[in-house]
Amino acid sequence: MRTGIYPGSFDPPTAGHVSVIERAARLFDRLVVLVAVNDAKRPAFTLEERAEMLREAAAGIAGVEVAAARGMVVDAARAAGAGFIVRGVRSLTDFDAEAAMAAAHHALAPDLVTVFVPARPDLAFVSSSALREIARCGGEVERFCPPGVARRLRARMEASHAAV
Repeated sequence: MRTGIYPGSFDPPTAGHVSVIERAARLFDRLVVLVAVNDAKRPAFTLEERAEMLREAAAGIAGVEVAAARGMVVDAARAAGAGFIVRGVRSLTDFDAEAAMAAAHHALAPDLVTVFVPARPDLAFVSSSALREIARCGGEVERFCPPGVARRLRARMEASHAAV
């Protein structure tokens, strides 16, 4: 069984992330979407909230499961029995950063192969930070993320505006 793992912070998940999940799911018998902690970021949603949003978004995609973990991606890949790490790319800038990450993963775990999967071209500009900014400004987020994410994102932004 070919297993891939697609790690990310997914804060929040975007339509671009879902596009990568759909595309990567065709490559593997089993795809584990790993919601990971990135200590360099201050997340808008908890690890558990992000995992739940991804479970909803990926519910209809065969062979996909969602997990959440702290620690190194290569350790999570090994624990999941994955032989491949999936990295989504939107642009050349993403590719440069992802290639550096792939080199680090290879140094730590030469048996794992990194696979780059582009998001659909019409979603290449959508990032989690852009999505949060659109929501913060009251923009239409529904075009750029799954419905459950849009609902939670709007509620989170309304709560933060009410607290000010």
